[in-house]
Amino acid sequence: MALSEKREALIWKALNETRGKIEPSEYKNYIFGIMFYKYLSDQARKWCHNQQPSWSDLWRQDPHRASNYMKEQLGYVIQPGDLFSDWQAAIDHQTFKVTMVADALQRFNQHIAPQAQEALSGIFADMDLNSNRIGSDTSARTATLTNMINLMSHIEVDDDSDVIGDLYEFLIGMFAASAGAKAGEFYTPHQVSEIMARILTTGREDLESYTLYDPAMGSGSLLLTTASYMRNAAHTNQVEYYGQELITTTYNLARMNLLMHGVAYDDIHLRNTDTLADDWPDLVFNGIHVPERFDAVMANPPYSLHWDNENRKKDPRFLMGVAPKSRADYAFLLQGLYHLNHNGRMAIVLPHGVLFRSGAEGEIRKNLVNHHNISAIIGLPEKIFTNTGMPTVILILEAQRTTDDILFIDASKEFEKTKNINKLCKQNVDKIVQTFLQRNDVPKYAHVASMAEIVENDYNLNLTRYVNTFEAKPQVAVPKLVDDLQELNHQETELTSEIQAMMNELSGSTSDEQKTLELLKQVFKQ
Repeated sequence: MALSEKREALIWKALNETRGKIEPSEYKNYIFGIMFYKYLSDQARKWCHNQQPSWSDLWRQDPHRASNYMKEQLGYVIQPGDLFSDWQAAIDHQTFKVTMVADALQRFNQHIAPQAQEALSGIFADMDLNSNRIGSDTSARTATLTNMINLMSHIEVDDDSDVIGDLYEFLIGMFAASAGAKAGEFYTPHQVSEIMARILTTGREDLESYTLYDPAMGSGSLLLTTASYMRNAAHTNQVEYYGQELITTTYNLARMNLLMHGVAYDDIHLRNTDTLADDWPDLVFNGIHVPERFDAVMANPPYSLHWDNENRKKDPRFLMGVAPKSRADYAFLLQGLYHLNHNGRMAIVLPHGVLFRSGAEGEIRKNLVNHHNISAIIGLPEKIFTNTGMPTVILILEAQRTTDDILFIDASKEFEKTKNINKLCKQNVDKIVQTFLQRNDVPKYAHVASMAEIVENDYNLNLTRYVNTFEAKPQVAVPKLVDDLQELNHQETELTSEIQAMMNELSGSTSDEQKTLELLKQVFKQ
């Protein structure tokens, strides 16, 4: 079952009502932390319910043994008194203090199993419970945490990881919308994620194993959306998730997101690091280092980011060229392509400028075309991202293509206009995906360009050179236009005469107010 839109709206309304004066960008760190702890606590509570003797009795008899037992089963330990339900009980008895949460989180971090360290270690680091942002003193901070816990306790999700995961994704999107320009660091609109996911996975849904890599993963939504189209995604070790993220807060959001969607610890391989400065570690076979490669690569990196491009010419990732210091767009693209399997697909969102800018970017673009790496370019509408109004494109790439043509799709004119942003509806998404799969020309929408066309355009890939979306205005027949003007002139002459006659009549009987009013009404009727 999924949460209804009405239910989601009520939850968002309740969140805003409990937020008070806390900025949304700060508030989300606490509310997501509480939500995730509740998720882990509910899993622990279900596990405890099946224990004989009870969890409290097991802990009382031998806390060390009980701790190791839960750690082995769940990957973490929540001891009696630290469950989310214990916090709620303390609130009901008016004995709750913010220190209860702080102590529980500290104990949690000290008892994470080795197999879950990568997924859970430091995951609550953004919840600073001594911060003035949530209250000027202990009493105020206790009141803030009380509101959050009460809110989370009333969100019933039936212990369904899909539902709580979908709720988490919904809230990420709402916080992104309220954050505006700051949201680009962690959120990709679901419709854009869906286009990329469907293109990446079509024809590969039944693979027994599948590896996904996002070098700028944000909150992990692209990884999860792509995996959702794989039929084996629910099975451990069938789909594995790899990602890198520079911003620690966002990295923690991604880990929570994957875990609350039911992804197993063993399938999560995420790194909190600068992708361009610190590449994904090589695999080592008999002392020989080889890059790790993935079945699908997807990314929505920060646009035109400044980066350190010094001494990069010998970096194997950038053999096709080094992106300029002021724009790392092609650096992210080449990073992903370098780690793509020989039969894999890659989808990346970038600003329009990568299609036509010259200099170093022009050389990289030329090399990509000559190596037949670019399969398709999809132009998206402007204002579909919360952090930028600029138009963007999705580039679809393959490591080893046998054909040299490129499919251009201009979907920039087809969208649903909402109050603040434009939105791709289901029909828009379906049309893009079907056009990509059918790979045929569609008037004013898509064109399959040959290598000869691209070379003739000097490797400029601007969509307007390949897809003509111009709509000619209907021509007006000149004779009809002359007739219309003559008719208007005739009507004007008649009206002028009538008004003059009325004015003459008015001037002869100025005392008759009722007659004057009637005459004026006639004038306005004309």
